[in-house]
Amino acid sequence: QVQLVESGGGSVQSGGSLKLSCVVSGYDYRCMGWLRQGPGEVRETVAWTGNDGVTRISDSVKGRFTISQDNAKNTVYLQMNSLKAEDTAMYYCAAGRRGVGCEFVHWGQGTQVTVSS
Repeated sequence: QVQLVESGGGSVQSGGSLKLSCVVSGYDYRCMGWLRQGPGEVRETVAWTGNDGVTRISDSVKGRFTISQDNAKNTVYLQMNSLKAEDTAMYYCAAGRRGVGCEFVHWGQGTQVTVSS
């Protein structure tokens, strides 16, 4: 059974930081990443990282967010600094296979991030 379990979401004031974690089990992933969906918005890929060392960060968060992974723990992290109100969204962890980018196959249930101005 494939499971992706996120943690670390919450409420923070603008300018603050949060670190999201996601543990993947039951799936031999080749890449992992984070997506988000704000109220009334389409889902956006925030960042992903591959087992081959390739990493991509969305321009909307570049310089503020960092993605990392610990394959020994099957865990991917998203360090979010200098948070803004527009970062408010449900954040989803995903795992998948490498293609041109990361082709997400499995998703977690999501963790809410709320940034107040």
